[in-house]
Amino acid sequence: MALSVPKAPGFSQMLKEGTRYFSGLEEAVIRNIEACSELSTTLKTAYGPKGLNKMIINHLEKLFVTSDAATIMREMDVQHPTARMIIQASQMMEHEVGDGTNFVILFAGSLLESAEELIRMGLKPTEIIDGYELAVNKVLDEILPKLSVHEVKNVLDLKEVMKAIRSSVMSKQYGNEDFLSELIAKACVSVIGDNKAFNVDNIRICKILGAGIESSQVVQGMVFKKLVEGDMTLAEAAKVVVYTCPVDTQATETKGTVLIKSADEL
Repeated sequence: MALSVPKAPGFSQMLKEGTRYFSGLEEAVIRNIEACSELSTTLKTAYGPKGLNKMIINHLEKLFVTSDAATIMREMDVQHPTARMIIQASQMMEHEVGDGTNFVILFAGSLLESAEELIRMGLKPTEIIDGYELAVNKVLDEILPKLSVHEVKNVLDLKEVMKAIRSSVMSKQYGNEDFLSELIAKACVSVIGDNKAFNVDNIRICKILGAGIESSQVVQGMVFKKLVEGDMTLAEAAKVVVYTCPVDTQATETKGTVLIKSADEL
């Protein structure tokens, strides 16, 4: 029969078995910085238009090959609490802006690596935080306004919007940025109302098999994706008949709700 080994007295005695406890500046802060540096180093090679793809197998044994940082972090099961905080900041960037997830990870990792050198020199974490806050104010007030290359003054002008979208598209579709940025700009400008408000829910993407990226186009209205009923898939100079009565009872992929309030409406 195995004997129960008594725990060492102190803080570790209050915690359950298997808990890891770090104390002091060296152990706690430096280990947190190392975990975040490992995460940023992992995603560093996937950054930019020439970034390398990562192969990920999630908990469901599903295989992903992608260079998109948002997809990589969504499928990675990160347990370290500090690394999870950076991932949450990156996901907030994805939710608010729709891009720049990898940049948040790399930027936070670089700041923490620089802070590690300062900590080893003897500075306190609170002093480093104050220094970073001063740097943020200087960057936002003085440095960044001087670095702007182009400003979109009219969000309804197609050419101005294309310039702003082009750089983001290049990071994912290098070589097709001119064609795709024009399509995206057309779609975005078309859904902007009189109040200059943009809602991403007003744009949908429908993937149709059988052609390349150059066949993409913007359609004003609704698209119902369906296969042909017969064997004929292509016809030239054909005659088309239009029925005014319903001939199909199959449900569509998109869900729609019609509210009827009176017998007359029905």
